[in-house]
Amino acid sequence: MATLQQAQPTQFSRILAIGAERGELVVTNDDIAGPIDSSDEWIRQRTGIITRRRAGADKDVLDLAETASVRALEAAGLTGADIDAVILSTITHMHMTPSGAAILAERLGATPAAAYDVSAACAGYAYGIGQADALVRAGLARHVLVIGAEKLSEIIDPTDRSISFLLGDGAGAAIVGPSDTPGIGPTVWGSDGSKATAIRQTHSWTELREDPSLGWPTLRQDGPTVFKWASFQMAPVAEKAMAEAGVTAEDIQVFIPHQANMRIIDQMKKQLGLPESVVIARDIAETGNTSAASIPLAAERLLSEGQAKSGDLALQIGFGAGLVYAAQVVVLP
Repeated sequence: MATLQQAQPTQFSRILAIGAERGELVVTNDDIAGPIDSSDEWIRQRTGIITRRRAGADKDVLDLAETASVRALEAAGLTGADIDAVILSTITHMHMTPSGAAILAERLGATPAAAYDVSAACAGYAYGIGQADALVRAGLARHVLVIGAEKLSEIIDPTDRSISFLLGDGAGAAIVGPSDTPGIGPTVWGSDGSKATAIRQTHSWTELREDPSLGWPTLRQDGPTVFKWASFQMAPVAEKAMAEAGVTAEDIQVFIPHQANMRIIDQMKKQLGLPESVVIARDIAETGNTSAASIPLAAERLLSEGQAKSGDLALQIGFGAGLVYAAQVVVLP
């Protein structure tokens, strides 16, 4: 009888490179304040956002993802043919099928790579990194492309004061591959569906079909519920990610939380007891909240501007609609 063969594992993995693409349109607070009866001062005080980046009508979420992916591949010295799996984290690919990842793989010349989409909203990129780490170490893939990409301007109601003024468009891509040393700590992830309606679509596509007068579905959130959950329940998740990685707050050099709200970022930093020397991602001020794209976009900015460097130990955590979350400690590429 033949002996069953199994994939041969690889001991360690790491992020090899990151690429980014932001929407080309710079949208100021003054540009959007009128329809929500607000002001630049009100938005800055409550969110820390000065501008947000949005894409034009001629670009969709896959266009943003493709540009970010090409940049990540170039930075890693790889081509699409070197990719064994493509994981696209997004909530704004406007086709239920086929997956955006499969289309993206074809555009990049990565066929016949495995390809699938992840719907985990603002935690999507961290979910993808956790899965890519597992695929590489299990021997199921050598190089995995993980993309967080959103065109949130497609699902915005300009008159909504709960979430729409926060949102931007962009994509961040990372290449995960084998490493001689540990580069990605254990992923700590989870969900709390009891709070699923805290961030939600106004109505379903089925409801729209039955009643076209409802109009295009857009996003809403219960701000106080989300703020409290993110500010006070996500720090323990980040602490667990550090503990499972075998590091302490004093070891962390860079903190890259989901770019949801500057006040949430500051509250989490305080609760975690991170050292004053830690570099904190604050890309939200200029890019806005880009959901699944926010962590890789923020990481790329820190690296490209020299605020962080290759080899730095970074704590990253994503959290959002679902409510879902994921955190891990990584070595920056």
